[in-house]
Amino acid sequence: MTMRSVPATVYRFTRLLHGGDYNPDQWLHRPDILREDLRMMPLANCNVMSVGIFAWTALEPEEGVFTFDWLDRTMDDLAARDIQVLLATPSGARPTWMAAKYPEVLRVGPNRVRNLYGVRHNHCYTSPVYRDKVRLINARLAERYGKHPALLLWHVSNEYGGECHCPLCQEAFRLWLRRRYGDDLQRVNEAWNTSFWSHTYTTWEQIESPAPHGETLVHGHNLDWKRFVTDQTVDFMCHEIEPLRQGAPGVPVTTNFMGDYPGLNYWKLAPHLDVISWDSYPNWHMGPVGYTPLNSALDGAQPLWPDRLEAHWGLFVAFLHNLNRSLRGGQPFLLMESTPSVTNWQPVSTLKRPGMHRLSSLQAVAHGSDSVMYFQWRKSRGASEKFHGAVVDHVGHEHTRVFRDVAELGRDLRRLTPVAGSATPVEVAVVFDWENRWALEDAKGPRNDGEKRYLGTCISHAAPFWTRGIPFDVIDMDQDLSRYKLVIAPMLYLLRPGVADRLEAFVKAGGVVVATYLSGWVDENDLCFLGGFPGPLRRVLGLWSEEIDALAIGKTNAVRFGPGNPMGLSGEYPAHIFCDLIHAEGAETLAAYAKDFYAGRPAVTVNAFGKGRAYYHAARMGERFLDDFYAVLANDLKLVRALPVDLPAGVTAQRRSDGERDFIFVMNFNEQPQRVDLPPDGAFTDMMTGEAVSGALTLETFGVRVIQGKASQ
Repeated sequence: MTMRSVPATVYRFTRLLHGGDYNPDQWLHRPDILREDLRMMPLANCNVMSVGIFAWTALEPEEGVFTFDWLDRTMDDLAARDIQVLLATPSGARPTWMAAKYPEVLRVGPNRVRNLYGVRHNHCYTSPVYRDKVRLINARLAERYGKHPALLLWHVSNEYGGECHCPLCQEAFRLWLRRRYGDDLQRVNEAWNTSFWSHTYTTWEQIESPAPHGETLVHGHNLDWKRFVTDQTVDFMCHEIEPLRQGAPGVPVTTNFMGDYPGLNYWKLAPHLDVISWDSYPNWHMGPVGYTPLNSALDGAQPLWPDRLEAHWGLFVAFLHNLNRSLRGGQPFLLMESTPSVTNWQPVSTLKRPGMHRLSSLQAVAHGSDSVMYFQWRKSRGASEKFHGAVVDHVGHEHTRVFRDVAELGRDLRRLTPVAGSATPVEVAVVFDWENRWALEDAKGPRNDGEKRYLGTCISHAAPFWTRGIPFDVIDMDQDLSRYKLVIAPMLYLLRPGVADRLEAFVKAGGVVVATYLSGWVDENDLCFLGGFPGPLRRVLGLWSEEIDALAIGKTNAVRFGPGNPMGLSGEYPAHIFCDLIHAEGAETLAAYAKDFYAGRPAVTVNAFGKGRAYYHAARMGERFLDDFYAVLANDLKLVRALPVDLPAGVTAQRRSDGERDFIFVMNFNEQPQRVDLPPDGAFTDMMTGEAVSGALTLETFGVRVIQGKASQ
């Protein structure tokens, strides 16, 4: 496996992009429909289309026989209308002829059974045949369209994901292990602790990928397999990109991610791309039923805002937008896919209520996206996504509510052109790390009931900043921390080498760190640290964790802040799910447990370390505590808000800046209108109307106002 070099390009767009997945290859037998598409795209105020996704058979109907004439016409027709193209490579779904002639390109499942032809991403990333075929068609695309005036960006494949367990991948896994462990099998045995249950390997050939009818309980093995799957995907992606860069130098490259998709560590893919893009499909308007999947991600049994459930989705999506913005160091990203109306694959496909399309779209722009794009431009006539939302419905004309919503948003995006390429100033980072997630979720204990909720805990720690309009990044544990004032690292169970040293240096230089229970338990091989938890974090946190109590569902303790504590907090907060029994070793106790045999033991601590401070939450204490706790830190650290005013519940503000102007998005995730008072000394302009704004903003139901002015202080 050869990992390609990281591109130095930092690509910025000069306008906000608006468009969607366009599949003319599905309508080649209907030239009248293709003409209608070209007529309606300007009416929808679209300026970009993703073309060629899953179009391999239309491009190469037989091996070595290429039919580019339809794509030539499409590129020319779009260019004539000033519509740019994100031209896709077709590797996400291989043609039938290839699977029939070369069955090795089909994946093998964990059960060691080769898949039949079907669905998509059913291909082996290791297969030399598949790699050769991908390289060939990508080279032909680059040669033919690399200098076409419509080409804006290469859209590489589509939503990479999945894994293959075929003999080729088994051998690739062994080679990956030999490189990782210096061709020393004993190092593998030590890293995986294979002496447990007498699982020691004596030859490399004995090692296979995890299997439901084989090995699944060696955690280091599971972790390395997931790392290998990511690295093999990265290598395949770079193999796809190489002929594009050779044939069309200077044309930027992206591929669309899937939010917090657990199967791949996106931090490994991101450096090889010029632009980050992702596909966002929140389940708006589901009410108490729809809250269930989100509640599985959020901390605590009760919602943050019981009567404002859309705000939960707003927070959830904001976290993922910030993650994608952070993957390239704060560079603007692209919202590659969203739906202008409904999906067809969620449990219930609820229509977007009036205002929600605009709100959810501009939310992406507020958090750093330079595009709003859709799956899809026109609804397919058949197959699995024929009822998925689209700009153009089966009725085939522009006289629909959804089309009008899309066209109006396109006009708004034109008015927001100055926002394109602008940055998001950030002082706070939340650590959400894929390898930590893999290890924590794979661990047996201290809970196996789904209540670890690593993602949800990270989101809960971010919620107080979202509600106050304080921007935050979402980073992994290897990122540079020097740009931040505050770094929050919930449940940092796994620690890679050097992470504790960087956190120590950050705090020593004056930074503030917040850590929690289940931190510093295992090293990068998922081996427990000896000498006491939180392992290498013990010194900076100033404490030792002796035991952790997993509370049964419905059982609670309480954490009590005494009078005169430095944070000024008072009273009790309920503790549930986890209660860490710690000893202060230099840290100051801010709050203690109120009940059970560990009553009086420290529950919240702070350790002065160099010029900074390190806080520790020994228990999961819910959203009310987190809101109060971070309110104190935000005030103490003078964290900059998008608007220096109190925002109503369910309303947030986000800021982008070009260095001279602030672009402030004020968003209402409530089903009722809201009023936001503006700072009296601010001078603002409504970017949609050009009118001066003062006093207060009125936000309609699911309303958004975008104002320009220097509001940060």
